Amino acid sequence: MHLPEYAGLDAVGLAELIRSKQVTAGEVEEAARRAVDAVNTDLNALTGPLFDPAPAADPAGPLAGVPFVVKDSGPVARGVPFTLGSRALRGAVAATDHAIMARFRAAGLVALAQSTTPELGLNFATESRRYGATRNPWHLGRGVGGSSGGSAALVAAGAVPLAHGNDGAGSLRVPAACCGVVGLKPSRGRVPGGEIGFGQVYEFGLTRTVRDCAALLDAVSGPIVGERYPIAPPARPYATAVDTDPGRLRIAVSTAAAVPVDRQVADTAVAVGQVLDWIGHDVREAAPAVEPDDVVEACVLTALSTGAAILRAPVRPNPDLLESVSRTVLQEAGAATLLDTVAGLDAQHRVIGAVASFFTTTDLLVTPTLAQLPPRHGTLDYDTEGHTVRSWLHRIFEFGPFTAAYNVSGNPAIGLPLGHSREGLPIGVQLVAAHGREDLLLSVASQLEQAVPWRDRIPPVFAG
Repeated sequence: MHLPEYAGLDAVGLAELIRSKQVTAGEVEEAARRAVDAVNTDLNALTGPLFDPAPAADPAGPLAGVPFVVKDSGPVARGVPFTLGSRALRGAVAATDHAIMARFRAAGLVALAQSTTPELGLNFATESRRYGATRNPWHLGRGVGGSSGGSAALVAAGAVPLAHGNDGAGSLRVPAACCGVVGLKPSRGRVPGGEIGFGQVYEFGLTRTVRDCAALLDAVSGPIVGERYPIAPPARPYATAVDTDPGRLRIAVSTAAAVPVDRQVADTAVAVGQVLDWIGHDVREAAPAVEPDDVVEACVLTALSTGAAILRAPVRPNPDLLESVSRTVLQEAGAATLLDTVAGLDAQHRVIGAVASFFTTTDLLVTPTLAQLPPRHGTLDYDTEGHTVRSWLHRIFEFGPFTAAYNVSGNPAIGLPLGHSREGLPIGVQLVAAHGREDLLLSVASQLEQAVPWRDRIPPVFAG
């Protein structure tokens, strides 16, 4: 299989070729390995060599033979070492599969490697001291966002059609915006894996097409025994939502934030609202009445919960080798009290209430994903002394102020690559729906994919 053919196909297309025996899974995997090698020297998006062999996967799964990568976000794949992007963690190996990895295996996805992340997943910049900066395929001097930055870069560069990621405050949608790909954060309870951060961290992935996003959601969604956050199953497969007219929807557009928003970024979101109006939806300007300080306070729960989990892990990091913000998170996690937890939960409940109230009169919200264009490396002053957890959250939310509220509220949100700047950089737009309405997001995302197509936009660093 030639690289231009491989890189030009999405996951659904590759799976169809394999299923119809036009190519073998082995031929696709071999092409994928060449594709990853072709771009990773430029991108620095892997934590180490390609897996050899790839972990076992079900050859009868709906995406059997499709290559992907897993994120270095903790114990994900059985037998695979992980570092959480840190110099301080040595010798940690996943003893069992995470629930999401079990779903990936059952889907037939072939894990080729592990992708980079900022240390402990705490940054919107994938620039750890251990691995260095992961570079953007659109401009190697720019960042890829975080924390699922390595995965987003590899998908954007055509190395793999989809990749694992997770999202604690925007960590799928932020790198999707920086790299020009699709990043869905599902509803709370839709996909297994939301125990960290009191249900504010979500497992899923990044794709180049909306139909791949729907196919992946069909493959990995659904409850597990003992799930803490029950949710009603979808009325029909998500793959059908891509071809379903959602009807005339009540859509709100907002570019307002507590921080300045780049004009090109804001104009892109406004233009998307105009396209949706042209399609036939009822579009107005509005936003949920969410207090930014409540979002920060609730996100402190996520950070401290992550820190507490690390402090209780069998293999603990060497504190002398931690980056400064990570060290602060662990220190504050160790000193946190029940009152701190209750304060965070109270803030979470206020955000949930405000967002739920908003969606009683609105079907969909459109916002920018970021407040700025993809930044130059080092812009988010990672590993800087003097931050508290709250001051650090305020700092990164200057860059990404639109995403975290929906981690807190539990609503599904998708980032789409619907714009391009004068500098040739991707601009992402976020769509948010009521809890449990991924089908609505995917239907409207598909309408936008047809009206404002992005698939033929190819970055300078591309495997094909």
